[in-house]
Amino acid sequence: MKSPRIFVPNDATAVACGADRVARKLEAGLLARGITADITRNGSRGLFWLEPLIEVETERGRIGYGPVKPSDIEDLLHAGILHGADHPLCVGLVDEIPYLKKQTRLTFARIGIIDPLSLTDYKAHGGYRGLERAITLGPSATVEEVVESGLRGRGGAGFPTGIKWRTVAAAPADQRYIVCNADEGDSGTFADRLIMEADPFCLIEGMTIAGLAVGATKGYVYSRSEYPLAFVVMEKAIEKAREAGLLGDNILGSGLSFDMEMRMGAGAYVCGEETALLESLEGKRGLVRAKPPLPAHKGLFQKPTVINNLVSLATVPVILDKGGKYYRDFGMGRSRGTMPIQIAGNIKFGGLFETAFGIPLGELVYDIGGGTASGRPVKAVQAGGPLGAYLPTHQFDTPFDYEAFAAKDALIGHGGLVVFDDTADLADMAKFAMEFCAHESCGKCTPCRIGSTRGVETIDKVIAGEKREQNLALLTDLCHTMKLGSLCALGGFTPYPVLSALNHFPEDFGVAPKLPAAAE
Repeated sequence: MKSPRIFVPNDATAVACGADRVARKLEAGLLARGITADITRNGSRGLFWLEPLIEVETERGRIGYGPVKPSDIEDLLHAGILHGADHPLCVGLVDEIPYLKKQTRLTFARIGIIDPLSLTDYKAHGGYRGLERAITLGPSATVEEVVESGLRGRGGAGFPTGIKWRTVAAAPADQRYIVCNADEGDSGTFADRLIMEADPFCLIEGMTIAGLAVGATKGYVYSRSEYPLAFVVMEKAIEKAREAGLLGDNILGSGLSFDMEMRMGAGAYVCGEETALLESLEGKRGLVRAKPPLPAHKGLFQKPTVINNLVSLATVPVILDKGGKYYRDFGMGRSRGTMPIQIAGNIKFGGLFETAFGIPLGELVYDIGGGTASGRPVKAVQAGGPLGAYLPTHQFDTPFDYEAFAAKDALIGHGGLVVFDDTADLADMAKFAMEFCAHESCGKCTPCRIGSTRGVETIDKVIAGEKREQNLALLTDLCHTMKLGSLCALGGFTPYPVLSALNHFPEDFGVAPKLPAAAE
């Protein structure tokens, strides 16, 4: 008789909620009963309000139980969890949970389903078909497949990935590099971490395809120090891929070579900016470089470099497997494919929701996220990290799309949404944006270095009611200076949360709201 297979997540969120203790208690409970079972430490499905979520493989499918505490294990075993028995913690067939069923999982198709470090599991769920097709197509056709897909950078800038690859491939050089930007520092974001912890071979395959496409033989993943578990999982996966002939020389007998390694940052937010990241990767202080030259021409060690966000690279395998046209059929306008939207903050059902571009913001907050965890009315959503704009509820009809957000002076960024209820003080949040910029600035350019410090002082004066009108005018002018004069997006994007808070929530600054034209 086949041993039952039980999945206990090894994701950082689940571990923080006690998953390791749950796994140990489960193992001890099975041992005491003389039951042999396969306990697989999978990644999280991204339904964080249910973590730790235990899944049991049955003839009907995978039955879930959560959130499970160590003290629940004896009761679950007694109830018959190994057979998918009913229990107050039972959530039924995991694939039928509405939060999951409503998603379009392309990049995150294997998340929470497979053993992250099993190449057998990975291949059984479509892994390495993209690389095999890329080898068959050849470098230039692989690049054009990515161009056709319409994939844009998932790190915030939204630059077409295929165009970047095409530029690097055409740049004359004796050495090219692939750099994965996994320095995921935006508030409320965790998509990069989920990939590294739950489906590391997907990133490895995507980087390998990128390397073969542009003629790069070396790749680096630049991750943040706050992700120690992800770092360990990635290093183990890289070693397994190397042992299986999927990294190194003569990959899959193609005669082509590509290898990669991990690098850990030291916690600087500015190193999420691509040129500061490259400086850090070279062992220097993370200072922003002036552009041009672009990294595609002179990047890592002054060689042509593809530097892509982790989610962008992890999406490449499905594009090569199913075709650029298949991927392009999802989405709207110039925003093609799917986006892993990370819903966090004061929200009832926080987690990752991958869907095609175009879903309205309000649907994500109310229908998917379930409204606020506090039960109070939603006041605003900050999209795009700590330097993203605050969108009020009257803009919740805005579709999740790069251009639609830009039209509202907002950013999609890395796809993070942080929800606030009506107790939030947006003047304080605007001040925090300036404080954050002052703390994280690399100091290279004056608008960012000095402007953020003066911004904190000016907002303090506005809140205190000191010459409010003059200081508001000064604050607005300062924001425009930072937006247009900063060397990189750190100083350039700081005005987004400040101006959006001021424009949509003036009462938080002690200013009377503007009446609609018809009411004046």
